[in-house]
Amino acid sequence: MPKLPISVQLYTVRDRTAKDFAGTMREVAAIGYTAVELAGFGNLSSAAEAKKALDDAGLTVSGCHVSIERMGKELEKALDENYLFGNKNIICPFLDGSYRNADGYKRAARELTEFGQICHNRGFILSYHNHSFEFKQFDGKSGLDILFDSADPFLVRAELDVYWLKHGGVDPVEYIRKMGKRVQLLHLKDMAAGTDQRFAEVGTGILDFKAIIDEAVKHGVQWGAVEQDDCYGRSTVEAIKTSFENLQQLNA
Repeated sequence: MPKLPISVQLYTVRDRTAKDFAGTMREVAAIGYTAVELAGFGNLSSAAEAKKALDDAGLTVSGCHVSIERMGKELEKALDENYLFGNKNIICPFLDGSYRNADGYKRAARELTEFGQICHNRGFILSYHNHSFEFKQFDGKSGLDILFDSADPFLVRAELDVYWLKHGGVDPVEYIRKMGKRVQLLHLKDMAAGTDQRFAEVGTGILDFKAIIDEAVKHGVQWGAVEQDDCYGRSTVEAIKTSFENLQQLNA
């Protein structure tokens, strides 16, 4: 079976990119990553500077997080930046509290469909990234299902975060299967054993990543991006190194 291409979401190493984006890119490349998913440019001030740092480290861009608020204000500028990076995957990473009700998820679906059309017209693909708050039920239907069922399935794809799926009470493999070809990207992070459900490096927790990867490959998922929201004082570079090394074995 083909392998799932692996990148890393730079939010994980935000402590380092805030001080030295270019140096962090060299560290990321030294681990063995060939691509990154962007969430800002750290201590750099422009996409051009970030592009140079990525090129110097030999890294490409697998996706870029763009807030729904920014999409409403300057989506074209964000697309121009991602054209520079050679990246086609635009990801809405979060919805604030004003969207977190049944009507709000429908509103988000309308807005994202509109933004998705603009992306499509310029050769980009828009995806929505879940957390677990979207699994609150409204008349027996989760907010995430309301959003995806209400949005145009071609114009609004999915970046499924497997940790947050588990945290929300669903089986990641089953949800990937349910969404099928609509899943463009995955966020790969593990959940430690225990009631506090701490974030963990891939392969060190309770999620079945072999089954997750196999299901992702079946449906043509483009990238799996390693992410760890909190490393609990451990070096963030060491954390993404552990995840990368474990994925090399799981994704063989």
